[in-house]
Amino acid sequence: MKAYRFGPFSLDPAQGILSSADGEIALGGKAFETLRFLVENAGRVVSKQELIERVWPDSHVEENNLAQHISLVRKTLAAVDATTEYVQTMPRRGYRFMVDATEETPAAAKREHRTLYARSGDVNIAYQVIGDGPIDLVFVMGWVSHLEMFWAEPSFARFLDRLSSFARLIVFDKRGTGLSDSVPLERLPSLEQRMDDVRAVMSAAGSQRAVLMGVSEGGPLTALFAATYPALAAGVVIIGGYARRLWAPDYPWGPTPEQRETFIAALEREWGGPFGLEARAPSRCNDPEFRNWWAKYLRMGASPGAASALTRMNAQIDVRHVLPTIRVPALVIHRTGDRALRVEEGRFLADRIPGARFVELPGDDHLPFVGDQESILGAVERFVGELHDPPRTTRVLATCLFIRAEGEGEILSRLDDEARREIAWFHGRKFAHVTDALVATFDGPARAIRCACAIRDAAQRAGVRLAAGLHTGECDTDGEAMTGTTVEIGALLAEAAAPGDVIVSNTVVDLVAGSGLLFTSRGQAFLGSRLGEWSLFSVDADNARR
Repeated sequence: MKAYRFGPFSLDPAQGILSSADGEIALGGKAFETLRFLVENAGRVVSKQELIERVWPDSHVEENNLAQHISLVRKTLAAVDATTEYVQTMPRRGYRFMVDATEETPAAAKREHRTLYARSGDVNIAYQVIGDGPIDLVFVMGWVSHLEMFWAEPSFARFLDRLSSFARLIVFDKRGTGLSDSVPLERLPSLEQRMDDVRAVMSAAGSQRAVLMGVSEGGPLTALFAATYPALAAGVVIIGGYARRLWAPDYPWGPTPEQRETFIAALEREWGGPFGLEARAPSRCNDPEFRNWWAKYLRMGASPGAASALTRMNAQIDVRHVLPTIRVPALVIHRTGDRALRVEEGRFLADRIPGARFVELPGDDHLPFVGDQESILGAVERFVGELHDPPRTTRVLATCLFIRAEGEGEILSRLDDEARREIAWFHGRKFAHVTDALVATFDGPARAIRCACAIRDAAQRAGVRLAAGLHTGECDTDGEAMTGTTVEIGALLAEAAAPGDVIVSNTVVDLVAGSGLLFTSRGQAFLGSRLGEWSLFSVDADNARR
């Protein structure tokens, strides 16, 4: 983005900074945008209507409101240079910026943001750390991303710089996108793997606890992360997010599967151009520079095949059951006219996350750095500034695995060493071996399923047929054992499973989108008057290998 020098002033739109030789000058919000537009059009008469449409693209504003901002601009400039008339009123025509404005390289463009790599399993994840604020903030961009292209668009650079003014900002590219390692399309990351990547980046950046901030598809990830790892999450911010991507009778705002396939077909035809911009940034969709940047950003972020595979995988996301288990402070921000994800989806999130704060803002843009970004940034800054160290949580989201050999508890004892190895391999924790059941917990449901299948297969090789049940939900923990409804449901599912079966609840199925696991419906099961009826699924054995 261009920066400008005029008289004793410098104007850097990317950072939203007006300065002189004496330092930065306080001028923010719409007054700054008014000055910016006048400077960009120096020497030309700009009509009042043109100014209003540019500075307030999504609002109805009276002329006297514009006049007040013009007056503030004049007073601000006059406080430094009272001898020069910078803004001239042209009766019945508009305003004209009277001083020549020369272009210069903005400060944001002069800075280089070092890209580093964190190891997550066998994949390298690209990340950057900006600023040194008092609290860490992990920014999770939706869909596809490219770290270095973030900084190539001034409005995006300004957005990130503003975040780094009150937090130590950590940004990264998800595996398979941007500067992170590419992976086969069938290995694009599930939510569980993305959580692993976030933990790897936090560890590499030396972050022990952070606010997780997710945009769009980053919203479900940050929600799941906060529920699963409350000790690592100081809070969660979701901007333009959703709980489920596809339509359902009790979630009527998402597209139907047919509509999603139509979208993917268009993506595969049109990738390489400014695809989807009309829904994501309607206020900038006719800006040639922004269109070019968006097209390049998408091309650099992912191939057409990766983009369509990600879209199909994201269509399976459903974290509705997770939302009530979030025990950290939460802020949900959504624009009323968001054309990519409806505002009702933001309200749904806020209604179901305990104690969540909901901020609804005017505007049609989905991308948070487009349009009135200051209102979003202000809400985030206030939220972060009010965070305090929470009490130690005793509740976490976990997947509970029960494995039983009916009537033959001693058989499980003989398989104990093998089970321990498999549980350790899949990063689980064995916390009980009672009567005829072996019990373990995992922080990822896909790993839990694969572990259950591995133990079952080892038992079959030894001539023993085991049954397993898995459920994901909130568990109470004292550091040694886990208790609660989730554990009860896991035990009941194991009892309902036939020898050789791995049975999971519909909650587990909802959380393993993109894992490659396939399931067969086993109908409904009534688990008692207190627990009610649950949809059950069996894991297809051929799709549960490591």
